[in-house]
Amino acid sequence: MGPWLLFAHLIGAVVWLGGMTFMLAALRPAAFAELEPPARPRLLLAVLARFFPLVWASIALLLGTGLVALAAAAGTAPPGWNAMAGLGVLMGLVFGYIQFVPYAAARRGARAGDWPAVARALQRLHPLVQLNCTLGWLAVALVVLWR
Repeated sequence: MGPWLLFAHLIGAVVWLGGMTFMLAALRPAAFAELEPPARPRLLLAVLARFFPLVWASIALLLGTGLVALAAAAGTAPPGWNAMAGLGVLMGLVFGYIQFVPYAAARRGARAGDWPAVARALQRLHPLVQLNCTLGWLAVALVVLWR
């Protein structure tokens, strides 16, 4: 993988994985500690509305650069690359579910002014983000450690 291709791939990974880590470790706990229930789901939904387009761009960047790198390796890619690719596809599928099921339900609730429904949808979304964050860090570990 050439340096510019690797750099572009890392941009996608850092944005997505860093954003999930920030959401789980800092933003969500702070929102629960500092905000009353009506404000909490509003803040989280507003943050996700800004973050999710970045995730889609990251997925496109990761898929594009990853496929180019795998094709260039022509069957000689380290095993960690294949593991990372498999986990990346799984993460993309999980994110698609997040986007089109619980997040869509949260947005419908917000349009209807039903903030308890928004909060419930965001609660369903949370363990899926935890799963994707775990898979992402596992992918990083595998690609670094399994050469």
